[in-house]
Amino acid sequence: MACEIVARDSGAGRTAIAGRGVKHAPIALLTLVAAFLPLRATAFPLGGDQTVLPAGTEFSEEALARPRELFHSEAMGGRKSYLVNLGDLAFNSPSILGGKARQAEMSCGTCHVNGASNPKLFVPGASSRPGTFDTTSLLFNAKTFNSILDPVRIPSLRGARFLAPYGHDGRIGSLRDFVYNVIVNEFSGPKPRDEILDGLVAYINDIEFLPNPKLGPGGRLAAQASVAERRGEHLFFKPFPKQAELSCAGCHVPGATFNDQLRHDVGSGGLVKTPTLLNANFNAPYFHDGRYDSYEQVVEHFDRVFDLDLSTEDTQDLVAYLTAVGDGDRPFEKDGVVLRMKEVLELSSVLEVAIPAADTAVVSLAVTGVGAELRELTERIPDIRNSSIGGKDERLAARAILKDLVLTLRRIDLDVGAGRIDDAMAEYRQFAQLVNFDVPVALKKVEPWSLFNSNVHQSHYTALGRILPVTNAR
Repeated sequence: MACEIVARDSGAGRTAIAGRGVKHAPIALLTLVAAFLPLRATAFPLGGDQTVLPAGTEFSEEALARPRELFHSEAMGGRKSYLVNLGDLAFNSPSILGGKARQAEMSCGTCHVNGASNPKLFVPGASSRPGTFDTTSLLFNAKTFNSILDPVRIPSLRGARFLAPYGHDGRIGSLRDFVYNVIVNEFSGPKPRDEILDGLVAYINDIEFLPNPKLGPGGRLAAQASVAERRGEHLFFKPFPKQAELSCAGCHVPGATFNDQLRHDVGSGGLVKTPTLLNANFNAPYFHDGRYDSYEQVVEHFDRVFDLDLSTEDTQDLVAYLTAVGDGDRPFEKDGVVLRMKEVLELSSVLEVAIPAADTAVVSLAVTGVGAELRELTERIPDIRNSSIGGKDERLAARAILKDLVLTLRRIDLDVGAGRIDDAMAEYRQFAQLVNFDVPVALKKVEPWSLFNSNVHQSHYTALGRILPVTNAR
């Protein structure tokens, strides 16, 4: 029997590996494997009959880069608020969901990595192709099961505050109602506290579009646009030959985030909400059900349905224009200790408010979420039993100090639960001191020997592949 790895959210749900089949190995070999496997792999049950999600489930591959997460509050020169950081914690916490989603340690961040989409997510029985997901499947909530497989594209949440109404069919008017529906109805979660729901809405509303230097005022092309892009822009505004009241720009309004906040039937199976075109280069697959891989296919669909009589050059020009509109500055950022510690600092900052308020629920959420981030960071530092790479002393020191941070968080949780608020604040101040000073020093020393180093990353998984041959479940 193959060893089916349970689909499991990595840390706080930002990156994960799931649905890979690993052949059984002799017991003696498993001891050696422990030196190479990330820590979470040791918790996976052996045997396909013990998996939580269907065999073949994939969330995303381990990567050295992640979607860039830009916040409106920071872009304006400020800092993220307590409520935004609280929402970030909840967004990446499995505890707000229910049923199999929670068991599999999924979170909102599993589908929306860093607030973007997840084009690699695939769940057999709930996805028709990678990057799609059926929110009314039997797998996650029998009460909302509609007896058909009708997955929709996983959207990016960038600029969500401009994109009401919500849902692919625009059936929900407010973001708050939409988030509540996802948690309670789609993923069988408990009714969230008002503060948690407020935090989730604040967090999503703060996620900003990536800046696009190719666009100027009013969403028009900037001066450096190519000739083909200019021709494509002209076609974008041009009335349809058979329906002069229609044009691409009539629905995708350039001056309004390329969106009209309305629903239309574009020959894809009923009324669907107009999607924004901003940053769309990073949001494939396209259409509400993810049926198309490229802008070329999208343009060909509209040409066919609305009889636009486009020439080959017209199609190429429209694709050039859409590519310019859909671009974004630095869409991905290199994963590393600086990025990870910034997240730990921001997420743990909610404790500064929650501890004095004796808010045990928020403290527990923070302890769990930040602890998961720290454990995920630890997993990026190979165990010292892995002798294929250097930096043994640095790896030992870094893993030890990260373990101390996790234990400190647990003591904070226990202190607050027992009403020892002063003790909890003292522990938090010690935690903050370590996170601000000692930990970054230790992690910068170990980074060359960690999985954040591309050479170490490659050799680590190459060695693992030789020890445990991996078979594709799909």
